[in-house]
Amino acid sequence: MKLNIGITEQKQQEIGKGLSQLLAETYTLYLKTHKYHWNVTGPFFQVYHVMFEEQYNALALAVDEIAERIRVMGEKAPGSYEEFSKLSGVKDDARIDTSDREMIAQLLHDHEQVVRTAKSILPKLENANDEGTNSLLGARIEYHEKTAWMLNSLIA
Repeated sequence: MKLNIGITEQKQQEIGKGLSQLLAETYTLYLKTHKYHWNVTGPFFQVYHVMFEEQYNALALAVDEIAERIRVMGEKAPGSYEEFSKLSGVKDDARIDTSDREMIAQLLHDHEQVVRTAKSILPKLENANDEGTNSLLGARIEYHEKTAWMLNSLIA
């Protein structure tokens, strides 16, 4: 049974669909960041290792928040690698020997992608009376823009 929260069923479906893509991208970015944390090497190992850990921990919290917001919209949250692969504009890095510089460049590109996806959901909120999703998206956009700026500063 859907919640009667003052958002039309059509809007809930539209918003849920957008949030599902955001969830897929956030989870894929979480996995990639965690992989890089485990496998980074080089003279900046300690700095990058700690930075990646901070990032994947923040992403893990975001994944749960996004999935729960999808459920508030009355939609089922995707949760399989297959679903995430189909929905996500962030792609996996299956390479074994990614350099630290390439890791930073990949994560920068991915955070920019997540920002674009989050911003693409905002028009769906027009006349939806959905302050909850608006607040969530604002926080996600702010986090990913700041993280992209920091990563860009490392390779500029």
